[in-house]
Formats: sequence, C-alpha cells, structure tokens
Amino acid sequence: MIPTITAFESSPDGGKGLARDMPVRWALEEAGQPYEVRLISFAEMKEPAHRALHPFGQIPTYEEDGLVLFESGAIVFHIAECHAGLLPENAHARARAVTWMFAALDTLEPPIFERDLARVLEREKPWYEQRLQVLEESIRKRLGDLSARLGSADWLGGAFSAGDLLMVSVLRRLQGSGLLEEHPNLAAYVARGEARPAFKRAFEAQLAVFTSRPQAPHP
Repeated sequence: MIPTITAFESSPDGGKGLARDMPVRWALEEAGQPYEVRLISFAEMKEPAHRALHPFGQIPTYEEDGLVLFESGAIVFHIAECHAGLLPENAHARARAVTWMFAALDTLEPPIFERDLARVLEREKPWYEQRLQVLEESIRKRLGDLSARLGSADWLGGAFSAGDLLMVSVLRRLQGSGLLEEHPNLAAYVARGEARPAFKRAFEAQLAVFTSRPQAPHP
C-alpha cells in the first residue's frame, strides 16, 4: 500500500524546504518508495479529522495500511526500519545511527528552532538582543562539538544514514545565518546532503506545492 503523508497547503517556509514534511519526503525518496501527499490548510490542521491523526494538530502525518504515525523523526525512523538504505545492518552501527537521529532532534534542533521563533516573534521586544545572544551561544557550542566529531568525514557514522538525513535537515535552518559557515566542514556536510538525488527530488516536490499555490505569510 502506498503511504500518504500530510503537508502544508500553504507553505510557511517561503519555499526553502524547511517544513517538517521535508525529511519524511527525503526518507521516502532515499528508500525508493512512492508516496502520496494530502495537502491541508492551517484551519484543517486543527479540526477533529486531522487531530485524530495528529493529536497536536501539526504536520506531517503518515498513513499506511491502517498504521497512523505523527512526528517527523518517528516517521523517518519507521521508514528507515522498514526499508534498506537508511540504517546500517550491523547492530552497533545501527544503534549509533539512531543515536544521531535523536541528537539532531533533541540536542541540535531546540536552540536553532527557538532562534527562528525569536527572530519572528520577539524582534520588537526589549529583551530580543539578549535572548538572541544566549540562543546563538548555545548553538555555537553545539555546532563546535558536532564539527569536532565530524572532522573530515563525509557522514557521521561512515555511510550516509537516517542520522545524517535528520542532522542535515536541522542544520539547513542555519544557512545564511553565519553560524553554520563558521564551521566549513559542517557547511560542506550540509551541501553533500543537499546534493543527494533523493534530497533533490524531495525538495522539488515540496517546492512545487509552494510555487503552485497562493502562500500565507510566515507566522
């Protein structure tokens, strides 16, 4: 059965491929799996029909043969578990790849996402500059640690894995900020991820939604 994912009908990311359906699309493309997309509006996200799929009224969701999942990381993990190519066969290497999936979402993403929100929602507040400085110091510390671990390697665990897919997805939010560019090996790491044919297909599919529909302003 072909899985169906949900995505924004009107993208809030300006066509940059940052919405959370993007890593799910990318994982499906890496796995060579066809999928269908159901586009929903911001109003529909909060209606009972969608909340039955995602209790927090967000995207993406994933439906396949009676299975319903939410949270992009959990969906990517499910895809990686079910299809070859995103997790190593060796048990220890597999566990390390899963660790990097958690690191991307639990350690790297929180201050990066908070910085994005602050720049949109708190720019006019009197505490904005201090808040931004604190967040960027936290991001710099995490990027420094990640850069040291990656070193000159192409990927975090040897071969490309779901851990890299999620890490690159998170780091892409920093492009153009100057923070990512402070670590040339991390900037090159992101570029390698974006150069993968599966990423390009996923990005083009998400961009097609943005270019074909009227877009709402970024919240």
